[in-house]
Amino acid sequence: MLAQRLNGLHPYVPGEQPTDRTYIKLNANENPYPPHESVGRAVQQAAAEKLSLLGLYPDPDVDSLRAEIATMLNATGGCFGNTHVDGSTCSPDERNRLPFTITPDMIYCGNGSDEVLSFVFYTFFDADRPLVQPEFSYSFYPVYCGFYRIPMLPVPLRPDWSLDTEAMLRAAQEHNSSIILANPNAPTGIALSRKAVRDMLLQAPKDRVFVVDEAYCDFAEESCLPLLAEFKNLVIVRTFSKSLSFAGMRLGYIVAAPELVRAVFTVKNSVNHFPVDFVAKTAAEASCRAAWYYAKNAQEIIRERGDFTAFLRGKGWFVIDSSTNFVFARKDGRTGDDIYKAAKQAGILIRLFRTPGIENFVRITIGTHEQMLALKKVLEVL
Repeated sequence: MLAQRLNGLHPYVPGEQPTDRTYIKLNANENPYPPHESVGRAVQQAAAEKLSLLGLYPDPDVDSLRAEIATMLNATGGCFGNTHVDGSTCSPDERNRLPFTITPDMIYCGNGSDEVLSFVFYTFFDADRPLVQPEFSYSFYPVYCGFYRIPMLPVPLRPDWSLDTEAMLRAAQEHNSSIILANPNAPTGIALSRKAVRDMLLQAPKDRVFVVDEAYCDFAEESCLPLLAEFKNLVIVRTFSKSLSFAGMRLGYIVAAPELVRAVFTVKNSVNHFPVDFVAKTAAEASCRAAWYYAKNAQEIIRERGDFTAFLRGKGWFVIDSSTNFVFARKDGRTGDDIYKAAKQAGILIRLFRTPGIENFVRITIGTHEQMLALKKVLEVL
């Protein structure tokens, strides 16, 4: 009774989502801080004053939300970690100042960045050539390759766990292929500089889309958004889940040349005409207007990340330098399973990967100062 194509699917496995909320949850890279209070107020006000809209279909193009996202990106440069905050206003660090103005027609919004990525895969990647990607990266990429029957060409990382950009370029040039990469990468946490991404774009096939997934960019030094002024084949994928405390609401978006955005809209309108609901749209718009709050939280997470990295290294752990809201680490003499079980027994969830090659690493989301103190007590004796 089942279609044959189902045999080729290997579903994504997320971090544990326990119903027991007594766990400290450091396994899914969620933001430990709540949304700004204005988000709750906006949703409550909308429900009270516009309740009838919950019974109507939402704006299929979410034009007002796209305008709010554009305003937020122009004000911050797309990198909360280096955004200057003055009261309730933001201004970008000089390195992230955009050489152009992002406009709403450069933005597409969807129901989480995973759905957005799905539409990106369908829109831009063909089944007649392999998609070049890092061997260890976001594990949804192989899932979508299987779903859309796109050949996959994984490129091993360098011994220092960084992306082998030269090997990726050689593979893309040989097959005239697209490239997708997460920057910063997951699960390693390493970021390529904007210059390194620009160098790749200069050498990559010009008639193929080049996708940079910036899910964790707000915890890094810089965004690739300025490169959109130079490269019309660049598509940048971003999410509200991490830095904007929106994982429970689901909203992702792309920033790209208007003609590429229109192509994604064509796919969206052929699959799901209304991917962003009225409540999510209302909450997301309020979140954009409180960018200063989320920038402060991102900067606090960065500070906590540095402190936790120093703690682990002081205890003999190997920790990869991270530009994300998590660290990827291992301890000689301990398996990843040992570490995961010890933390879970103490009421703390961290992420274990059973993939050969990284099975002894654990990925630890950076939580609040109090949450990280609790985890330190557990790891102190390992």
